[in-house]
Amino acid sequence: MELVSPGIGLIFWMTLAFGLLLFILGKFVWPPVMRALYEREEAIEVALHEADKARKEMQELRFSNEQLLREAKDERDALMRDARKVRETLIETAKVKANEEANRIIESAKERIEFEKMAAMTELKNQIANLSIEIAEKVLGQELSDPAKDKAIVQQSINDITLN
Repeated sequence: MELVSPGIGLIFWMTLAFGLLLFILGKFVWPPVMRALYEREEAIEVALHEADKARKEMQELRFSNEQLLREAKDERDALMRDARKVRETLIETAKVKANEEANRIIESAKERIEFEKMAAMTELKNQIANLSIEIAEKVLGQELSDPAKDKAIVQQSINDITLN
């Protein structure tokens, strides 16, 4: 029955032991435990703050990357437009030069044709003159007394000319 109804001495010693235990724990154990808990709480708070900061930086980097990507696309589009313009300019310049060269060649051919035509006409005139001189020599070489004979010589010379 002593356990159910403790004595005053037991209560006193239990209280004294419990107080001494509380004093020792309060003096030597709780301050380091509380300091460790406080440091752990601060470390968690700093880590959360750093995570928020890193998340914000990631969002800024994502925005910056998207902006850089847009700028790169715009620059690529501008370069493509410039390249197309240069290509079209080169094609147009080549067409103009080709047309000018074709016109020059045509003009040169026309001039050569005209020159050869003039040369042929000059040659033809020279041949006609030579034939005329030959006819005149033949006519003069024969007797000029008979007009009928003269006519026959001229007619025969004309026939000879058309055959040659």
